[in-house]
Amino acid sequence: MLPDYVVALLDAAAYLPEDQKMQLQRACEAGAAAHAGQTRKSGEPYITHPVAVAVVLAEMGLDVEALIAAVLHDTIEDTPLTHEALTSGFGETVAELVEGVTKLDKLKFRDRKEAAAESFRKMLLAMSRDLRVIMIKLADRMHNMRTLGAQGGEARGRIARETLEIYAPIAQRLGMNLIKAELQNLGFRALYPWRYAVIEKRIRSQPVMRREAITQVEAHLSQGLARDGIEHRLVSRIKTPWSIYSKMRNEGKSFDQVMDVFGFRVVVRKVADCYHALGAVHAQYKPLDSRFRDFIAIPKANGYQSLHTVLFGPYGSPIEVQIRTEEMDLIAERGIAAHWSYKYGDDNSNNAQSRAHAWIVELIESQRSADSSLEFLENVKVDLFPDEVYLFTPKGKILALPRNSTALDFAYAVHTDVGNRAVASRVDKKLVPLRTKLHSGQTVEIITAKSATPKPQWLEFVVTSKARTAIRHQLKQLEHEDAVQLGHRMLDRVLEVMGSSLERLPPKRLDAFLAEHRYQRLEMFLSDVALGNWMPNQAAQALMNYADLHGDGASRRSQEKILISGTERGVVSFANCCQPIPGDDIVGYLTAGKGIVVHRQGCSNLAELRKSPERLVPIGWDPDVVGDYDASLVIDVENRTGMLAQLAATVAQGQSNIDQVDFLDRDVNVATLRFVIQVRNRNHLAEVIRRLRRLQVVQNVRRP
Repeated sequence: MLPDYVVALLDAAAYLPEDQKMQLQRACEAGAAAHAGQTRKSGEPYITHPVAVAVVLAEMGLDVEALIAAVLHDTIEDTPLTHEALTSGFGETVAELVEGVTKLDKLKFRDRKEAAAESFRKMLLAMSRDLRVIMIKLADRMHNMRTLGAQGGEARGRIARETLEIYAPIAQRLGMNLIKAELQNLGFRALYPWRYAVIEKRIRSQPVMRREAITQVEAHLSQGLARDGIEHRLVSRIKTPWSIYSKMRNEGKSFDQVMDVFGFRVVVRKVADCYHALGAVHAQYKPLDSRFRDFIAIPKANGYQSLHTVLFGPYGSPIEVQIRTEEMDLIAERGIAAHWSYKYGDDNSNNAQSRAHAWIVELIESQRSADSSLEFLENVKVDLFPDEVYLFTPKGKILALPRNSTALDFAYAVHTDVGNRAVASRVDKKLVPLRTKLHSGQTVEIITAKSATPKPQWLEFVVTSKARTAIRHQLKQLEHEDAVQLGHRMLDRVLEVMGSSLERLPPKRLDAFLAEHRYQRLEMFLSDVALGNWMPNQAAQALMNYADLHGDGASRRSQEKILISGTERGVVSFANCCQPIPGDDIVGYLTAGKGIVVHRQGCSNLAELRKSPERLVPIGWDPDVVGDYDASLVIDVENRTGMLAQLAATVAQGQSNIDQVDFLDRDVNVATLRFVIQVRNRNHLAEVIRRLRRLQVVQNVRRP
């Protein structure tokens, strides 16, 4: 006689042919044998959990491979069963699905957060090969949440928070709204049990008057649709505790305000009937202006399609109506899972599966550029925004981006190269900066230049993970190239004194040196020299194979200066203590991991730095130096009303930007201020100082 849990699974999978049911039963037997002796925290045999996960998937109508993989999804991780054994017993596809769901428990991580992030990254990689991986994972999370009561308080809170922050939004992003709603409510109940209980009780105890009102509105709508001969199914939408709580918290509404909205869904046969039904409900009740959304013509990113309208109800309460076809309704509830239970044209451009695949492929590209699993996970959280804006390219193609996206986010959404080369944008044919926030319906055109490169400031205003990771990756690439060039110049300067150069070193000696110090390429070593991880003299001596690192070669120093052009990114920085600008006499100090830090020759900190002479680097300004540099001015002024505005206007007239203003001292008559401004060079700074000194309120201007 079969165990009850197996009978429940076979009943849920009644749609499978008999031979596939036998395979499923055999998988249950193999799983039970593998998990023999293991129990859950509730005391039940462990096998009941993976079988319950398979039941969740069977209720969605998934294929036999997904159900078998669900039954066996913990075997590789927790039992002696191997990938090879699963392949020989149930096929390569099942083994790959199980492998994709398996956590990375065998690897060592700094903490639980990093382990969870890396496990999530691995799951997404497996999803890119087969979407059933995430469906098994979501079903696994669903059953874990249903049985969360057996967990301790700390674990319960952590799992619930992770569900609300990651798994419920993923279910929404994949269009699986039934799964999303249950995960949200289970997570809410576990995280805030008292709040959940209060809201649920209020929902159950709705006044009789409200129920009668809903019935009357439903009758009126149905009558109007029937009068127009529209075949339809009309259902009232019930708000969940989580959706009520979210609206109360996010919109600052009371419970009564949130509940004072009637919600209905009209399901019809054809797309044309959707628009016909829209006219019928608008004839029944007046629509509220600007509350109509057409997600059929412009679907959401997860494939969701529907017409949304809000009507003015008979009791002064808004009536929210969604109108869609049966196919759209199934996709709205099940998302990518609808593919297995409802076969519709694969050539449909709104196919939920193709959209899910496109999103996951984009995530995979993003994770390749992320520094760590934690950074990648944060990027994914940002990308799971439910609210979107819909934008048009000049050729009429529609792109969906998260709310608050900028023109630069749009550029990266078009193509990474377009984003990297962007200099400005036109929104509805009007020239705007790249940081401009976009709104639905706008047409966006990106202006590019071949010489343009990403700027660190871009990271402050982009919203999408694709833009953020692409900018970071490109900045690191540029920094690396600059570090290699600077390291080459620094090393050649020392080698020249020794009568050699990198080009003249024997290739075998160079290769042996790189291999001994575990450098895969010469560029990596040169980058380390520029970043101060190798002293140039030390590196040159090692390359020349000097036996005595403090021999003659070390005492001879080249007087040729390394010239700073202002384009070096990440390997040359300017000291805040003295703020050098082009035209100042300068010296470089090599700091491990930071590269060259530039100081003015008269800097008060140089006495301390000269105690490590091997780190001092002769540098100067390139004749073609570019960029803006911070410079401080201390200004004594008469303490009059409006004097700050006069100073700011004068600095602006000198073609300089003010970065910071501080009051150093202030009394009734005189104030001393410190301005940090941006200038091109000493001549530019002198011009600004001259302009300031002409002001009557200014008593003195000096550079500290």
